[in-house]
Amino acid sequence: MTSYTVATDGACKGNPGPTGWAWVGEDGHWAAGSIALGTNNIGELTGLLRAIEDHREVADLIVQADSMYAIDTYTKWMDGHRRRGWKTSTGSPTKNRDLLEQLIAARDARRAAGLPDVVLQHVRGHSGHVLNAWADERAVRAAEHAAEGKESAWSSLGSHPKLDVTVAPKNGR
Repeated sequence: MTSYTVATDGACKGNPGPTGWAWVGEDGHWAAGSIALGTNNIGELTGLLRAIEDHREVADLIVQADSMYAIDTYTKWMDGHRRRGWKTSTGSPTKNRDLLEQLIAARDARRAAGLPDVVLQHVRGHSGHVLNAWADERAVRAAEHAAEGKESAWSSLGSHPKLDVTVAPKNGR
């Protein structure tokens, strides 16, 4: 596969609270997971990370996200945090360092394999963008699962069916 588009999203019931993450691809493949306690930003970054890791072989990976935090973290901030010893520009400790380290490793692995960097595109959430609506639906369902005290992950790359991404999910988001 040479080019592939996925949308990512995160959801949190509380903030912090039970958290979900998801990615949904242009062909209906998807993955989602629940985190017992996290933040919306953790959900957003985890969705981005898993999208990149689950598509290591895709040369031209396009990731659409409604989170400017996730986009800016990946494209602008994470290398600066590392250079400053995991401090922000104001000197406070960098939040979500573990995820940033994993994102850097995923990006660097793509580069080492001779693949171009992931292209990130901002999409407006809850505005009728079908892939984003599906990513939101999956992330919210995962956060609801987390609210039941369950941490898990699911994927159409395993035993779950693909989604029909030609139509929006029934929740209408």
